Amino acid sequence: MSDTDDKDSKTEAPSDKKVRDAIEKGNIPFSKEAPMFASILGILLVLAFAARSATKGVTEKLSLFVNRPEDFRLETGADAAALIHAVALEVGQFLVPTILILAGCSLAASILQNVPSIVAERIRPQWNRISPVGGWKRIFGRQGLVEFLKSLFKFGTVSLVCLLLLKSEQYKVLNAMLSDPSLLPELMLTMAMRLVSAIAIATIVLVAADLLWARFKWHSDLKMTKQEVKEEYKQMEGDPMVKARMRSLAQDRTRKRMLAAVPKATFVIANPTHFAIALRYERSEAAAPIVVAKGKDLIALKIREIAEASGIPVIEDKPLARSMYDHVEIDRMIPPDFYKAVAQILFYILTRSK
Repeated sequence: MSDTDDKDSKTEAPSDKKVRDAIEKGNIPFSKEAPMFASILGILLVLAFAARSATKGVTEKLSLFVNRPEDFRLETGADAAALIHAVALEVGQFLVPTILILAGCSLAASILQNVPSIVAERIRPQWNRISPVGGWKRIFGRQGLVEFLKSLFKFGTVSLVCLLLLKSEQYKVLNAMLSDPSLLPELMLTMAMRLVSAIAIATIVLVAADLLWARFKWHSDLKMTKQEVKEEYKQMEGDPMVKARMRSLAQDRTRKRMLAAVPKATFVIANPTHFAIALRYERSEAAAPIVVAKGKDLIALKIREIAEASGIPVIEDKPLARSMYDHVEIDRMIPPDFYKAVAQILFYILTRSK
């Protein structure tokens, strides 16, 4: 069956069990554009709050280096190392907060989409991840086409925004070439903020659409065929054949245990060939006789056979045996309704044994 036929046959909504299983395996809806958009917002935050003061400090240091180079000794390797260390320290004070902000925004975008969890299934080596055929399908399949269209939209959007912004700021850029160089960082920072803000606004539509698409595709991929629904229902309810087999095994175990307890009985009440109830009575064990075994037809004959072989009295009482069979349970005392009839039989057995 081809992939197209397989997808067409999946007409049923995913069950709660399949959704839970998918989440447990790490198969969750995830938009790749959300972390990207969060990174853009992070860059905007950096430019708005961290870059201005950092740029001012770096500009002052560079101005001193350009205007008064004699104050900086570069006679030995140690002098050069000290200068590089000072510059790296200034740059590091700007880069470290920037990296933390960008990482925090990306993590927040991922966490807000889905609760983070460790899934070993996702890191287990799988052949389809490195298979050329699987890669070809991913690239040229529906998902590959969607990714290509998103990339094309992002490229076109960013290019258009940059073109419009540079066109609107071209006169400021030309004038800055003739102005004080110390003003260039401020101008570049302002332009960068405008550019990033415009890109963030332009990509909001893409991010919203990608979030919806990720949810839709995830739900669509989890759809089930009617046969899969039936199979899952069987698994949840239990396969009738398996349940019947398990029930048969349980009955066999109960039957064997019950027949093994017959030699411990005090007497057996039987309806010659159809019913047999084995009772045990010990005053120290219970206030009334306890049913150790019961059966009909072949089981009844087996109970009688074991009882006779063990020297246990077998009392034939058709009405009592038939009535008791439907109302007594194994390993339970007989109901009070049968106390009188059973007591008479017990008295008969005790007096006869004397």
